[in-house]
Amino acid sequence: MKISHFVIALSFISSLITLPVSAFEHFITRDGAKLMDGEKVFRFAGIHAPELHRIEDDAKGVCKADPRGWGQHFKWPTAEEQENWIQAIVGTNQKAMRIYVLSVEHESDPACGRQTHILKPQTKDGMPSLNEEAMRVYDRMIYLADKHGLRLILPFIDHWKWWGGREQLAAFYGEHEDEFYNVYSKTYAAYQSIIRDVVTRRNTFTGRLYSEEKAIMAWETGNELKDTNELFLAKTSAFIKALAPNQLVLDGTYTRINEFALNDPNVDMVSNHYYTNVGNNNPETVLTDLTTINGRKPYLIGEFGLQSSDKLDAIMQAAVSTEYKGNKAVGAFIWGFRGHRHNGGFYWHNEGGSQYYSYHLPGFKEGDFNEEIQVVDIARKAAAQMMGEKLQPLAAPQAPVLREITTISDIRWMGAPLGRSYRIERSTQMNDNWQTIAKAVSDGMNKFDPRIHTLFCDDSAKANTTYYYRVFANNESGESSPSNIQKVTTAKQPARCH
Repeated sequence: MKISHFVIALSFISSLITLPVSAFEHFITRDGAKLMDGEKVFRFAGIHAPELHRIEDDAKGVCKADPRGWGQHFKWPTAEEQENWIQAIVGTNQKAMRIYVLSVEHESDPACGRQTHILKPQTKDGMPSLNEEAMRVYDRMIYLADKHGLRLILPFIDHWKWWGGREQLAAFYGEHEDEFYNVYSKTYAAYQSIIRDVVTRRNTFTGRLYSEEKAIMAWETGNELKDTNELFLAKTSAFIKALAPNQLVLDGTYTRINEFALNDPNVDMVSNHYYTNVGNNNPETVLTDLTTINGRKPYLIGEFGLQSSDKLDAIMQAAVSTEYKGNKAVGAFIWGFRGHRHNGGFYWHNEGGSQYYSYHLPGFKEGDFNEEIQVVDIARKAAAQMMGEKLQPLAAPQAPVLREITTISDIRWMGAPLGRSYRIERSTQMNDNWQTIAKAVSDGMNKFDPRIHTLFCDDSAKANTTYYYRVFANNESGESSPSNIQKVTTAKQPARCH
């Protein structure tokens, strides 16, 4: 083939390859103290989902090799998990979501079997690099958020050390963690390098640069960067804005609203987190912060929580309704949500030995100790109120995914995003004579440990018999279509259920 013909052929093939169509028509933009989706005001509320891109697996306990004294185990979510979680978020009326930071490598990671997003430099004074495996999971998160209509707020680096943050970044260069905020340090140069590598990355699922992704509503300078100073924010926000002019920049500070952030032309949004240990976990903080802002920038309550449902509702309703000179908060997120496991049950998280655990969508009786259903309903109601809409009932759930059955004493499925309970059918024929053998089976257990817990044990089956199983999801709006079918032949002895 001649070169010219080869080029023409390549051009023809390229013309057949099209990028996935975005679910969004517009980038989210800023108009004074408001956010806009085209010509429509954009406001949102929900339950914070920190781990759409990296899972903390509390069921495995603590890695003792981690000197930080926390040492959780982590893994990357599967594609099915990520899509399931995003569908649950969107299905409970949430239109935007803030996730957690990019994790930074720590010397204990190999002993704990962990991977991180940010890898240490290959040379003494070199820049960190991105872990390609981790970033493909991040790519997929952005793609799935776009597919299902969820806007994302993406913070870069953590003030804290638990996932690896400024302390671990500074350790690459033998600097103190506070050098992160010094724009003349090697640590800050590494931070800028990370921002550049991330924002200019091309998504392996969509083919678009991150800076072109409409699903990315805002880049946040980091999580709870409480020592942010004026020069740090000015250089960082200008740097992000130059790389991503169509996306918003959020000042990721903590406990206060920085006057210099309100005056910075490259900062589009300001935020605060409300927690009891910093003395601001109350509805009055909404008015205090709005008064300080005085209509100069949109205001986000990026996190609040670890309180009873009535107190959470008071803060959320203040976020919905409190105004100062006609300006209100643009959004608010209760901390925090964990989603379905690939092979059944939910992930979970406990806040430092407190009575507070992560919430599961759409809310379960097993979470009554945590007021789970009430908290989920608080977020759902507020999300509708923020957009001036009437709260609609949950949609009927889609089908769950039944996993391979090796023994009828351990039958598991990946729960439907909006399923509250499950009905199980069994037959001795592939497509006929189905009989219901269990109703109202829940997968909503908190502290689910896949090593010792299961979802269903069939103690009514006969020995030495081939059975077919399928599962239906239910909620107050109806029942799903059936799951896939799984086949198993029972052992010589019937199952023992505990």
